Amino acid sequence: MTAQTRCEEDDMRFDGTSDYISTDDLTVAVNAAIALERPLLVKGEPGTGKTELARQVSSALGLRMIEWSIKSTTRAQQGLYEYDAVSRLRDSQLGDARVEDVANYIKRGKLWEAFDADERVVLLIDEIDKADIEFPNDLLQELDRMEFFVYETGETIRAKHRPIVIITSNNEKELPDAFLRRCFFHYIRFPDAETMAAIVNVHFPNLKPRLLETALTQFFEIRETPGLKKKPSTSEVLDWIKLLLVEDLEPEDLRRDGKDALPKLHGALLKNEQDVHLFERLAFMARSRAR
Repeated sequence: MTAQTRCEEDDMRFDGTSDYISTDDLTVAVNAAIALERPLLVKGEPGTGKTELARQVSSALGLRMIEWSIKSTTRAQQGLYEYDAVSRLRDSQLGDARVEDVANYIKRGKLWEAFDADERVVLLIDEIDKADIEFPNDLLQELDRMEFFVYETGETIRAKHRPIVIITSNNEKELPDAFLRRCFFHYIRFPDAETMAAIVNVHFPNLKPRLLETALTQFFEIRETPGLKKKPSTSEVLDWIKLLLVEDLEPEDLRRDGKDALPKLHGALLKNEQDVHLFERLAFMARSRAR
């Protein structure tokens, strides 16, 4: 890496984008992680824009994004590389000349791809808490030293340019302390009414103010309903408002009374039968009191 390249990378700064509302504390967290050259660990409710943050950082800084989506079966080794010994054995039985070079049977993982990139990239490790509890610890050295060893070929893969690493977690399980020490941490709080209005306006700039106010008032009332199993998220309120516009509903159409406590088009907001039954019970109780 040349001195000029290092200087250009040090000058990188995220200030949000026209398509993504970044709060002051989130902006500070992103830039602190870049300055410290540490992974940014982002936690928060599902649907609060954790994954989208990485995409927006990539867009704002003009960097390519490499995404590694973690599943319950994902192993840390897959992020480095995988050696296909079975295919090599099969090819040797068929007399294929490719077996002479073991590199033909090495499949590069997302970390290898990020380390080997000719330019700085954004590496998203998405939903790390879905994997086994040992998964984060298995990546400690690689993310810390920005290199790893390929035993089959005897080569060391070093990052040409240190990627901006963003790691998301839905808090499904606790992450190891050793891993947390190596990250810059930020928790995305659920947006308040003012921030939510700004987010909605980004996606629906022509939304009538009265409809916006009525919809968000009802949305936050629903979120704060005692006993709700799954609170609707930012992404779900955006889907809901999109449906309100498609159906050409007016603020008056959103009113709820004792006969119907369920919100209009509630399938966009309530995602399980327990919560639907909760609002049906609330409606029944309201009707009983009105008699």
